[in-house]
Amino acid sequence: MGSYLGQHAEYYDIFYQDKPYAAEAAFVHECLQRFGQGETSRLLELACGSGRHALELEALGYQVVATDYSADLLAVAKRRAAERGSSVDFRLADMRELDLADAPFDAAYCLFDSIGYVQTNEAIQQVLSGVRRHLRPSGLFVFEFWHAAAMLRGYEPRRERSWQANGLTLNRVSNTVLDMSRQLAEVSYEIEAIAADGTRTELQETQVNRYFLVQEMAGHLAAAGLDAVDWRVAYEWQQPIDADTWHVLAIARRGED
Repeated sequence: MGSYLGQHAEYYDIFYQDKPYAAEAAFVHECLQRFGQGETSRLLELACGSGRHALELEALGYQVVATDYSADLLAVAKRRAAERGSSVDFRLADMRELDLADAPFDAAYCLFDSIGYVQTNEAIQQVLSGVRRHLRPSGLFVFEFWHAAAMLRGYEPRRERSWQANGLTLNRVSNTVLDMSRQLAEVSYEIEAIAADGTRTELQETQVNRYFLVQEMAGHLAAAGLDAVDWRVAYEWQQPIDADTWHVLAIARRGED
């Protein structure tokens, strides 16, 4: 895995400035309230990025340990947390190799399709088994993944977008190639940053993410000892999952030993 390295991490919050983090955190909170068993107060986040979901969930009353494998993104998250006087505990960790001494947690979550960064069946099992080890009995795991049906029908081979923020103009071109036999999307980013004085810098990065079908993911959960509780269009309660659903939210529970 490798994503949002160096300067790319500093641009992360500009690229996703319109993402409704508070609403998504509120949806996770509602999932925990609807499906949780027993008190739920300590949360573990996988792939926390720049920390915005963690901070929103802390504001809802949770104690959060938030992990990511990108030291550069964690630096952004820690800086934001310090500015807000937050007590979120940000830690460097690879979700495939979870080993936190202060487990178990009441619930865990992994949003923004980040579970797709682990690309093989073996790696998915490493992640899910690690989550199970870090949950108390009956603890929930809420996570989001790219839906294969929509990806295969509607992916865009090339996208161009621009943003302006903090005196910068950012132009990003993304080129996507699908490896259908392995269910992977390889996205190559070309980013141009133009400063107010006209100075231009460029960077490139390639990310590879996996997409899944619902029943495929159900099989992975069962193999890891997690029980599927519910499946939703991400952050929607009423809309049914169909071929146009890009993001699926899964709710799973650790059973009793």
